[in-house]
Parts: sequence; structure tokens; C-alpha cells
Amino acid sequence: MNAVFSADSLNRPPPIPFEPFHDAVAAVDRLADIYARNTAFLRAAFRQVLESGGEAARARACYPAIRIAVLTYDPIDTRLSYGHVAEPGVYQTTITQPALFRDYLIEQVGHLLQNHGVAVEVGESDSPIPLHFAFSEGAYVEGEHLEALKRPLRDLFDVPDLAVTDDAIVNGSWRGREGEPRPLAPFTAQRVDYSLHRLQHYTATAPAHFQNFVLFTNYQFYVDEFCARARALMAAGDCDYDMLVEPGNRITRRGETGSDDAEQPVRLPQMPAYHLVRGDHSGITLVNIGVGPSNAKTITDHIAVLRPHAWLMLGHCAGLRDSQRLGDYVLAHGYVREDHVLDDDLPTWVPVPALAEVQVALEQAVEEVAGLSGWDLKRIMRTGTVATIDNRNWELRDHVDLVQRFAQSRAIALDMESATIAANGFRFRVPYGTLLCVSDKPLHGELKLPGMASAFYRRQVNQHLEIGIRALERLRGMPPERLHSRKLRTFMETAFQ
Repeated sequence: MNAVFSADSLNRPPPIPFEPFHDAVAAVDRLADIYARNTAFLRAAFRQVLESGGEAARARACYPAIRIAVLTYDPIDTRLSYGHVAEPGVYQTTITQPALFRDYLIEQVGHLLQNHGVAVEVGESDSPIPLHFAFSEGAYVEGEHLEALKRPLRDLFDVPDLAVTDDAIVNGSWRGREGEPRPLAPFTAQRVDYSLHRLQHYTATAPAHFQNFVLFTNYQFYVDEFCARARALMAAGDCDYDMLVEPGNRITRRGETGSDDAEQPVRLPQMPAYHLVRGDHSGITLVNIGVGPSNAKTITDHIAVLRPHAWLMLGHCAGLRDSQRLGDYVLAHGYVREDHVLDDDLPTWVPVPALAEVQVALEQAVEEVAGLSGWDLKRIMRTGTVATIDNRNWELRDHVDLVQRFAQSRAIALDMESATIAANGFRFRVPYGTLLCVSDKPLHGELKLPGMASAFYRRQVNQHLEIGIRALERLRGMPPERLHSRKLRTFMETAFQ
């Protein structure tokens, strides 16, 4: 928890009162002005602390905020899943890095103004900006020079407070105090800042490069193919993508054959990310999440604050049916959640439904790439339930009970990430989907040998990735209000998507 100090002991910039706005662009510009002033204030105060050796007053600056007061039950187009509040009241959210979220904020505020016909108000909140988050990458508040300070950093600045970075809003467990505004957005500013810094750490790419359509994979083969395709597109120069960004923020622009002079990481990060960038963030991001539900939860926890339009899992799985062949596809329409990492946030009794728009985009992409349709498509693709577990070596235990559960659930495939990614998509209201490729059949004695595996990957990865990219491009062509399904929303939703 951050310490409590009297107002007289704090060095603060002059307060900025709330002001009404009827124009979304002007409202977002004011958010940006407040944020820029207050973070600059903290950085200047930090420099003063370093110069004085810690002999300085405690400094505090707060996040900007936006709020709206709705007095009536306004008639709303009920086809929309976001962009309006559920009932009369005051709704507010704190905002961070408005330049990064500019297009998103303008869209969300525009919906509020149009749907409710009242002004939004922008001003300064009472939620302190942690010093770490006043720097774009946070690194400047760490290091040897802090050891010489005469006072702990916590005595001089607000620091990240885990008590206010939880997921109570998206989990539906938020309970406000009497008279407190209700949430306007799914995440508070400090929760967003926490994830933006984690994204930089886990992926070695800046959050600004992440695109609104995301592919997750669990094999480096997909990364190699993605980068080869992206470099070819950049070299040809006739694509609708502007650049490829790789770990270390290495950039290859359209018309170039190599990346810029950005420093390549000494080693790849835990979950490296690669971005085919478009100017409106409607490009494609690929993240190699590695193996396991913990990684899958970690990365989706953080990417969710960027409010992407869709994410898909492209990975390998164990086929559970004797009729399946190596290389067949599995389009998940349901999940058995044996991963356990989300049990406290989303109980296993909560169904994670298939989303029609995503399912259709994936199936049509398979048809296009494979050249099959209708009855013939069933030769290479099966739609069914995917079971996700947290034990990679389940085969080494007495697995009679586990296999019985697979049979009872009608599961047709087994992996370690898909249900986690889908469940977090459901939890965070991010459209999700899964298309897996059968790489072995352990229940039927078909295990990959080294030579078999190499040939399989060379043959199948190219096609599988092409399907994923085409599916996302199809989803990109949909209006956002159609893609963001109402089935992901609950009774009392935040107005922001």
C-alpha cells in the first residue's frame, strides 16, 4: 500500500478540475495534456531527488480521468454490445498513455456522446501515478544510483499498488463504496500500466507495436514461417502492411530487405512477439507463448489491456480419435478446462461458447487454403471439444480417469493452452478461436519420432499459418460492433469495449 501523507507534506502540480466536452477528439486531447503534464512533473521531481540525495518533499501527481453522468434510461440500439451505460448513474475511469490509446479512446467517447446525448467530463482523478509508470519503460527508476538515496523511494513517491491492479471489474466482483462512480472501462489506469510494462518484459517489443488481431502459437516453426512471409512482403513492397517489428523493436519497413539498426536482444524473451503493422493497428501480431497454461494466461492477461479485436490459437495437439490422421485440423467449438490457472477468476462451471463470427472465418479460411468444402472438408478437419490440461506428461500416470473424462466430454483433441486462451478471451470480452493441428495420437500408439516430426512440421506449418492469417484478415473486414459479440457481455457492463 502507498503511504498516506497530509496535503501540506506533498509536492503536487496545481489541480485540474473536471470540464465538460461534447467533442470526442477535444476530450481525448485534454486527457493527453493532463497525462503529459503530470508524468513530466514526476520525472522532474525524481531528477531533483537524485540531485539532492533524497532530501526532497514527497511528490505526487494523479492520472487523468473521464466520466459521464447519465440521468435517464436512454433508448439504446440493443444490437450494440458496448458504447453505452446500462442505467442512470455516474461512471468514471482513469486513463493512462492516451497517445497510445488515442484511436480507441476517441471511438469509445464518441459512442458515449452519440448514445446518451450528454457531455463527458475530463479532469484530474485522485488516483496517484506510480513513479515507475511515469517512465515509458520503467527502467529509469531502478539501478545503482538509487542505493545512495538517504530515504527509501516509497517515502518520496507513490509506487505500484497491487491492491488496485486487480481484475475485479472484468471478473464482475467489483463492489464500489456508496457514492463512488461506477466503472466506465474494464481496467483502471494502473492495471493498464502494469500490463504495458509486463508486455515489454515478456515480448521484448513495445506495446505500441501490438496489433488488434493476434495469433498465439506454441512452436518456433510458426515464428520462422511468419517472419519469412513478412520479410518477403516487405521486400516486395506491394502489400498493405507498413512494417515488420521483431524482438528488440527491430523494424523492417515496406520496400526494405533488412531491419533497421535497433539492437538485437542478447537472448530471446520468454514469449517473443512479431508484428505485421498497419497504421491503424489492424495488422497481425504473432506471439510464441511456449508450452503450458501459465504462459497462456500470463500473456493474455497483459495483451487484454490493449483491447484487441480478436485472438486465435494456432498450435499442435494430440488427436484423441482413431479416425484422425497426423496433420488433420481441429476447430474447437467447446473446451474441457483441466488447466486450472483461471479457476479463481472464471469458475470451471462457466461455459466458454464458440463465437459464430470466428468459427465461420476459420472454417472459410480452411476451405480457401486447402481447396476443399462441404463433405470433402471433413477429410482434414473436425469440429469438436478440445481438452486443455496442465500436465504435459499425463501419459506417464495412471490415466484411466482422465481418459474417461475425455470420452464423456466427447473431446477430440488435447493440448495445454487453447482452453486458457479461450477462457481469458471470454473473461476479457476479446473474441477468440482455436484451430489446432494433430501432431500425434498417444492413445493410439502414434508418437512422433524425430524424422517424422521434422517432415510433419515442414509440410504442415506453412498451410496452418496461412489459414490463421486469412481468418484474421476476414475478421478485420467485419465492423467492430459485429465482431464484439453480445454473448461476451454480462448484465452491468462497462461502456468501453
